[in-house]
Amino acid sequence: MKQPSKLFFANIPTPLRRVKFDGCVFYVKRDDLTGLELSGNKVRKLEYLLFDAKKKNADYVFTVGGDQSNHCRATAIAASALELKTKLFLWGKENKSAEGNQFFYNLTNAEKIFLNKKEYQNVEAIALKEKEKLEKKGEKVYWIPEGGSDALGIWGYVNFVDELLTQTGEKKFNGILCAAGTGGTAAGLLVGFALNNLSRKVFAVNVLYPADVLREKIIKVSENAIEKFKLKIKINYNDLVILDGYDGGGYKKVWSESVELSKRFFGETTILTDQVYTGKAFYAYYDNFVKNKRSNKIIFLHTGGLFGVFPKKRFYL
Repeated sequence: MKQPSKLFFANIPTPLRRVKFDGCVFYVKRDDLTGLELSGNKVRKLEYLLFDAKKKNADYVFTVGGDQSNHCRATAIAASALELKTKLFLWGKENKSAEGNQFFYNLTNAEKIFLNKKEYQNVEAIALKEKEKLEKKGEKVYWIPEGGSDALGIWGYVNFVDELLTQTGEKKFNGILCAAGTGGTAAGLLVGFALNNLSRKVFAVNVLYPADVLREKIIKVSENAIEKFKLKIKINYNDLVILDGYDGGGYKKVWSESVELSKRFFGETTILTDQVYTGKAFYAYYDNFVKNKRSNKIIFLHTGGLFGVFPKKRFYL
């Protein structure tokens, strides 16, 4: 099997840390430690996507996300290092004090277009018009989808499985749990496990889209990867479990219960989770596995989000 080519931005392998919390011992895969400025799960995907952008002689990289998007921050920084210009289409408002991820948008001189919720529903059409304008001027634009979740980007988590299996060794685990915005991480895990002929549960905590929409997205991108790269595998989608009901009232909403749990978890382990993605996923992990003393064979995947904490620091203090 020929794998797609990639760049090397991420500090990997990331640690697999054994922790004890509330009387339970379990493992946390620290993908928040893929780097500092380039931290989180998005970097693994960008290694493949930006290699492709450079190969195609792109001048600009376009991508989309929330006004505090970890994906957009990582894209802007990595693209800047490759001397690519970036245009971000962001759902939300500009923060005049440029806190959190917006600090890095500005530091990299990324071009920003802020959209309201209704406009963001048509973000791809808006981006296409901007793309056409630049292409008329002779610029080449490379499109990266929301979260970097496409058939190429998910290879970051296809290969993650090999890394995880090397680290676990003889330690047996039944599954892994992660936050799921656009579903690319979960899709990569499913493909990676299938390539290793392993049946492992992938628990995806939907923090952005409804459960049925997320499931459809994960299956679609997984099947697209199988088709595009001619993979001789068949995924059992019964291994995909969407843990619904942990979005805390919706995307961008701060859920006080998950923040309180995050603070307590940090106090005992020094591992910090953010209020939008990983914190809500950890609440689901705690509720389904730690609280019931069933966590020792389910790995918690920490996918980053540290910089998103700072604009909401009042909820932590």
